[in-house]
Amino acid sequence: MNKALNPNSVHAPVGVYSHTVNVPPSARWVAVAGQVGVNARGVLAKGIRRQAEQAFRNVLACLRENGMRKQDLVKLTVFLTDARLIAEYRAARARVLGDAVRPASTLLIVAGLASADMLIEIEAWAAKG
Repeated sequence: MNKALNPNSVHAPVGVYSHTVNVPPSARWVAVAGQVGVNARGVLAKGIRRQAEQAFRNVLACLRENGMRKQDLVKLTVFLTDARLIAEYRAARARVLGDAVRPASTLLIVAGLASADMLIEIEAWAAKG
């Protein structure tokens, strides 16, 4: 089982994440390409909260297809197009992942994504022992 660890020599996480996640040596790894707020029919959700929720649901669907769950997440990298979207992103993350799932995480503010209408992209790494 993956184990989150926040060293005492580093400041406490400022969000719902862990500074490190220790993965057992025998674990199987899955890399999930950047997911955006597009559903299975190819429709982009409207607004940051809906796009973020859909992107997280897409990540979880990719994990399920690989026999994994949200608890197997090790690392998230989140790309937002505007810092003013952070609160809505965090609300969507809490709604879909909950507060108990705390992978290592990086949040970046970027100038743009593949389409000007896309507000968020989430890539992930997961491991299961």
